[in-house]
Amino acid sequence: MATSGQTMFTQLGVIGCGLMGGSFALALKRAGLVKRVIGYSKSPSTTERAKRMGVIDVAAESALLAVSGSDIVLIAVPVSASEVTFKAIRHLVEPNVLFMDVGSTKRDVVDAARRVLKDRVPAFVPAHPITGKEVAGVHNADAALYAGRQVILTPLPQTSPELVQKATDVWAAIGAQVLRMTPENHDAAFASVSHLPHLLAFAYFSAVVNQPAGRDFLSLAGPGFRDFTRIAASDPAIWRDILMANREEILKQSARFRHTLDAMEHVIKSGNADALEDLIRSAAEARAGWQLIGPRNSSGSGGKA
Repeated sequence: MATSGQTMFTQLGVIGCGLMGGSFALALKRAGLVKRVIGYSKSPSTTERAKRMGVIDVAAESALLAVSGSDIVLIAVPVSASEVTFKAIRHLVEPNVLFMDVGSTKRDVVDAARRVLKDRVPAFVPAHPITGKEVAGVHNADAALYAGRQVILTPLPQTSPELVQKATDVWAAIGAQVLRMTPENHDAAFASVSHLPHLLAFAYFSAVVNQPAGRDFLSLAGPGFRDFTRIAASDPAIWRDILMANREEILKQSARFRHTLDAMEHVIKSGNADALEDLIRSAAEARAGWQLIGPRNSSGSGGKA
């Protein structure tokens, strides 16, 4: 971590100057951890806006140029764009430069890194910050987005231990709590606590609004409905990629959910009020005993898990 006013990094290269990448840049700047930020996005208007906002100092014309001269690089693109991004930058992936992503799925990103980076893969430290907002875009970037939030690192066996420690230090320096998992365990866990809930929110809200009287029903909805369906407003393109990338684990969790829902429907159909109350009590007591780590915040990056 930075001490005595010293910076940790000379230049941050951000590939994808949206909510996540922009917030990371602002957080490092506010903490005095980086001297200069150079950013690239597919849309020149995005990088220009990021520059006007002071999120980045220089707009790069390509992903490769964002890497050039950087000693830390954050890849903040949709998970489906990971492989093409690795291909664009692989010639400048050096062993002493820290490369990280912010993808909500890890096995697909790790597999892409292995295929493309090959012997350069030790420089890549896969990361997943558990934070975000339903609203995407650099104009929503927030220097405090990562403060008090969890960041999961999923290093590979060949990942440089020095860079894993450096990744841990930089996230901790901007206020995040850093955990480590395997990519496989990560994807299984987040299929359960993030990806399936988003799928259910999308499906449930669609089921309500597409009924003949759906709009009338919505006019009567209260805070519980609002809280339950908040994540249904998440970014469609991001969540398309996440749900497809982690579909194997999500479908496993969906099957478990169907089994539990079937059990509750069965006791309702049979008129067994006592059994229904027991099922509800079991869930209610488990939920009451669960404590969310960190401050309340949305779990989406433009709806990101």
